Amino acid sequence: MKRLGTFAGIALVLVLTAVVARTCFSHDLIVRLMDRREIGFEEMMRDLKGGKVIYVGETHDNPYHHDLQLRIVRELHRAGVPLAIAMEMFTYESQDELDRWVAGETDPASFQRIYLKNWNFPWALYGDILLFARDRRIPLVGLNVPREVTRKVARQGFESLSREERRKLPPSITCDVDAAYMAMIRRSYSDHDTSAKTFKNFCEAQMLWNKSMAYHLVEYLKNNPGRTVVVITGSGHAVRGGMPVQVDREKPGLASRVVLPDPVVQNGSISVEDADYLWLSH
Repeated sequence: MKRLGTFAGIALVLVLTAVVARTCFSHDLIVRLMDRREIGFEEMMRDLKGGKVIYVGETHDNPYHHDLQLRIVRELHRAGVPLAIAMEMFTYESQDELDRWVAGETDPASFQRIYLKNWNFPWALYGDILLFARDRRIPLVGLNVPREVTRKVARQGFESLSREERRKLPPSITCDVDAAYMAMIRRSYSDHDTSAKTFKNFCEAQMLWNKSMAYHLVEYLKNNPGRTVVVITGSGHAVRGGMPVQVDREKPGLASRVVLPDPVVQNGSISVEDADYLWLSH
């Protein structure tokens, strides 16, 4: 019995050593949600190359998520896929400035100031992506609406917007939310502090965000049908019930893929209805 116990202890040590080694030295743990099978990065990329729109979610302040986004962009570019990168981090009003940056007409210091006017997370999180786009002349697309508009909706609801504020939104946009959408938002944003009193307003703000970004993405695709677009956005927008479903309604039949990092859906399991791939490393 003592000998068996020794072997069991050795086996446990070997298993733990393998797990630790994998954690320390293996960069990827990717689950294909269609069959719940673990696959390698290269296998995922072979599939992503067939997509027209590739949504890659993130937690904004997690640098590993931005590393994954850049790896996907680099691999697609290396494979010769004509690319554009569409970003939540810039508004549609900044498109001319994005175009000048990609054309090499703006120096990095000036563009960092433009970036910080649009987004309040450190440049270091996104700088490598933006520099890669400039160096390879990959178009950048601003998707967002002015922050003051979505913030007002989150505080006071869609009906609080003035006529002037609504002019900054895509035409004929509405923010009707049903129970299913609210349930999806509650799952995707379970770490957000949303009381019952403000939750409907929060859902309306997310709907406004998703519909507006979808509109600007579809407009870009209409004008640039030859490009594949990598969409860089928060995981709550990238999840299939967020921005992708709005794009599908505007442009049915569009081949898309969703890659989500980490277990972003915390209240309930994530499924193929939410994403195509789950990246669990780090």
